[in-house]
Amino acid sequence: MPSKAITIKNINKLFLVLILVQGAHSSEEYMGRLWENFPPATYLTGVISENPETGFLIANIGLFVFGIICWFILVSGSSLFARPIIWFWIVLETINGLGHPIWSLIQGAYTPGVATAFILLLLSILIYRQLKRLHAAGQ
Repeated sequence: MPSKAITIKNINKLFLVLILVQGAHSSEEYMGRLWENFPPATYLTGVISENPETGFLIANIGLFVFGIICWFILVSGSSLFARPIIWFWIVLETINGLGHPIWSLIQGAYTPGVATAFILLLLSILIYRQLKRLHAAGQ
């Protein structure tokens, strides 16, 4: 069976899925009130707003909108900056995808965001592998 050709268009689709899953991940974190349980989130939300819940919403909606803008302007248009932006998100979501399970293991229980973190990690790995193959093919 012939292997599927790796194209930047395939990566763009995976990238959009990654951003959409990040939105679901943020929702899982919001429902679990992450800003109350995870010290870095508590700190960050406090820097953004006096109300930690509002700070969390601002940060996560901002991250999601930034991701959609990255996809729409940079990635879907195959901009010169597309690959560095994709790499930024691979690193971010790999940290996210590993950090949540590690935190859950340390806590010995479910922590907000751990369920969707595995999907973020898987998508990051898939995008990384596609980029690596694209590079090896000289594209």
